[in-house]
Amino acid sequence: MVRTKVDIESNGKIRCDACPVLCYIKDGRSGACDRYANDGGELVRVDPLTIMQQRELDAGDVVSFVPKDGVSAWNGSLLSDKKSFVTAIGAGTTYPDYKPAPFIVSQQYDDVDMVTVVTEGIFSYCGTKVKIDTDRHIGPEQALVHVEGEAIGHVMTGEYGSQMLSLGGVNHLTGGSKKEGRITCESLLKLCNREPVDMQIENGAQLTVQAGQAPIVNGIKEQRMRVGCGSATIGMFATQWKPHVDEVVVVDDHITGVLSEHQAGKLLGMQPTGIKVRGRKSTPGRYFQVAEPGSGWGGTDIDDPLSILDPFKENVAKAGLRLLMVSTTGEQWAYFELDDNLQPCSKPLPDALKVSVERIAENCEPSLCSVLFMGGAGGSLRAGVTENPVGLTRSVGQMLTQVTCGGAPAYVWPGGGITVMVDVMQMPSHAFGYVPTPALVAPIEFTLRRSDYEALGGHMDAVQSVEDISDLVERHVSVDSRVDWPTDHRHFAWKRP
Repeated sequence: MVRTKVDIESNGKIRCDACPVLCYIKDGRSGACDRYANDGGELVRVDPLTIMQQRELDAGDVVSFVPKDGVSAWNGSLLSDKKSFVTAIGAGTTYPDYKPAPFIVSQQYDDVDMVTVVTEGIFSYCGTKVKIDTDRHIGPEQALVHVEGEAIGHVMTGEYGSQMLSLGGVNHLTGGSKKEGRITCESLLKLCNREPVDMQIENGAQLTVQAGQAPIVNGIKEQRMRVGCGSATIGMFATQWKPHVDEVVVVDDHITGVLSEHQAGKLLGMQPTGIKVRGRKSTPGRYFQVAEPGSGWGGTDIDDPLSILDPFKENVAKAGLRLLMVSTTGEQWAYFELDDNLQPCSKPLPDALKVSVERIAENCEPSLCSVLFMGGAGGSLRAGVTENPVGLTRSVGQMLTQVTCGGAPAYVWPGGGITVMVDVMQMPSHAFGYVPTPALVAPIEFTLRRSDYEALGGHMDAVQSVEDISDLVERHVSVDSRVDWPTDHRHFAWKRP
């Protein structure tokens, strides 16, 4: 455990200064955040300090701990011949901001003296961007997302085969009621720690979202992410349909495709069929707004695909015309032939067309929920790195300093400040905590050349060698050697050819 000396109050409690709540903690108890505890009058960080070590393993975490309650020890060392990286998980925080980061660690990488500054940032300005792989309509754009009756975010625009949510942010954490802030913080913490969260979209769907798992929409677990829009599906499978059918309609909420009119069909010599599709025609073979959004065929509200068709043109259509209608995931399909009155009559799906429908499904990727943590590393956090915080911002912007979160690569947004975004699935499990202010606690590391750290006014007196902290390491996470390593040359401008 990471220990901090504190003054003991007359009643035996100690006061934790790791966040603005300033809990008084009894011996043997933890504070409101469950991150700090009173252990015999010492303030201790409950979660273990964590390092990453690169090994030739399959992807995934392998975690072991120091001896505790009969659990066997990790017998490795930071000084092994494998790459090691000290993460901020379990390190503690810089709060109340006047002090250096908990650990500023020096280590050699590829014969270069490097420094990694690690801290658990208290992020009031934070949230998640959530990608839900489904064609189903979950709610109108800008609709509020509720958890336990409290608004925690909103629906964003749909993307290619996915629906997007923006959750959290300072306005929900601090700008509403106390309950709204608490529920928002709890929801963000669960999402970032890969736990499920039940949500209700205003005038929309009920969702269960969990990072790395399939979304559940209105109680139904999603299986497939669409292969493409209706037009793209026509282009991909036109050659497979041409010998077996006269017309194909791929039903899609956004762009419904019609084979005979589509450029792919024209180039393959498909003849006009006299089909008439409702909706707004875009370019040949591409139709918008054929139906309302919903949970039916191709993300529309229809259960009967013929409902998007007007009567066939009598002077073009012919009896016996073969028509396949299919969704963008292959989950829904129907086969028709025109009778003497040019009315579509349902028929069994021919084996040759069954193969093509199965091919659509085969090309659909599994539906998943993706959760990206997004937060702004503010002035107080930067002060734990250097006496002149803007120096760190400039160093990050110049790519002299690499930013990671729990060892995972973080995308740094252009423009002012240090606004980072990271995939929680690339971070070690349970990397996030919280404080009841409310705010999330997230690990963040800054790695740069030692000489650059000294030049930007870093806290050189607080630098420790990796050997100095080896006795404090309590959690060792092995990662696949194929993953993006925090100190890889290509991350740094000064290491590039």
